Amino acid sequence: MNVEKQFAKYVSQNILGMVGMSLYVIADTYFISLAVGAKGITALNLVLPIYSLIFAIGAMIGVGSAIRFAVNGGRKTTDRDKYFFNALFWGTLIGLVFSAAGLFFPERVISLMGGDSEITAVGSGYTRIFMSFAPFFIWNHICNAFVRNDGAPSVSMAATLSSSLFNIAADYILMFPLGMGMEGAALATALSPLIGVLVCCKHFTSKKCTVKLTFSAPSLRRLKDACMLGISSFVGEISSGVTTAVFNGLILSAAGNTGVAAYGVIANCSMVAASMFNGIAQGSQPIASKLYGDGNIQGVKKVVKLSAFTAAAVSAALISAVYFFTKPIAGIFNSENDPLLAAYAESGLRLYFPGFIFAGLNIAGAGLLSAVEAASGAFAVSVSRGFVFIIPCALIMSALWGLTGVWLSFAAAELITLFITVRKMKQNISRLQNG
Repeated sequence: MNVEKQFAKYVSQNILGMVGMSLYVIADTYFISLAVGAKGITALNLVLPIYSLIFAIGAMIGVGSAIRFAVNGGRKTTDRDKYFFNALFWGTLIGLVFSAAGLFFPERVISLMGGDSEITAVGSGYTRIFMSFAPFFIWNHICNAFVRNDGAPSVSMAATLSSSLFNIAADYILMFPLGMGMEGAALATALSPLIGVLVCCKHFTSKKCTVKLTFSAPSLRRLKDACMLGISSFVGEISSGVTTAVFNGLILSAAGNTGVAAYGVIANCSMVAASMFNGIAQGSQPIASKLYGDGNIQGVKKVVKLSAFTAAAVSAALISAVYFFTKPIAGIFNSENDPLLAAYAESGLRLYFPGFIFAGLNIAGAGLLSAVEAASGAFAVSVSRGFVFIIPCALIMSALWGLTGVWLSFAAAELITLFITVRKMKQNISRLQNG
């Protein structure tokens, strides 16, 4: 295997696919800002953690099961073909729980996320629709992960881009010509994963496909084994939701709904940035898993170096872009030309984004640890950046420096986590070398 060539192919296509997936959230925010204004952005930002939780569960089950599929392929085990059906079964079951909550208690969901009566009224229809389609979001993650790990990154990229482009086009059509407002945005988002699943079926029905839909009794053991390796993907996805929920609470008390709307701008831009690093992690993971399954430790080390270099280069480009284009980026979502919203968003972007210097390395590192079955190391990195450090950093720094402290807490938490990432990577490289 030419590691550099494979790395360039997988990572570039996964970055493009992941960015495409995140762009529909940007499109939602932009169209909602035009149709509903700051109240709509606030409602959307309050339910973003629910999105993150659904996506995180899909990523954990999908990526973890696909890693087991890839690693067991190198070891020629008979258990390999049972992971796909098992992932779909448990993903559907969990997704239906979200569907029930969205159908029957959308107002309660928004209220629990911090929405007042006005914001709840604006966002309840949106929440009901997108949560009802939760199983399809999870299926999309599962199918995409198996296609990617079965040697078809181009199909995986096409699936993500197709669903995102559909969402953006449907957003506009449903919200404006058809006048459906936020409910139209929700319906566009809810239908988009079906497009991704249909594109993935192109690979599943091809002669090159080695993924088999083997019907077998649902297994909690296989689910657990998959989730152990998918936990870094779970925490990687959910960390943005946790950060959003914590920041929403702090910002509501410091700057009200306008502050939350400003954070909505930053959170959406941050989602695009994080998707690039998730693309690096998910693109390098199938290569590292195959090399690890084949016993090629030198190849694994090469993937680690390539991932770290790519993450550093992408973070430098992102921070530069935000620094030079702060005003236009913030202005995209400020259709009402609110000067306070602009001031909050511009300041926040410049203080928040330097944290991706460290975040990129942490996300890539956690993905690689999962790829070589270092589940405990991947969990330690992911939970540190997703929960352990971001919450106390946000609470302490906001108490000391107000809104400025909230923006800076992201970089502080990621920097502390980076020490853990480096330590766990060294420990596991040593483990692999010593056999």
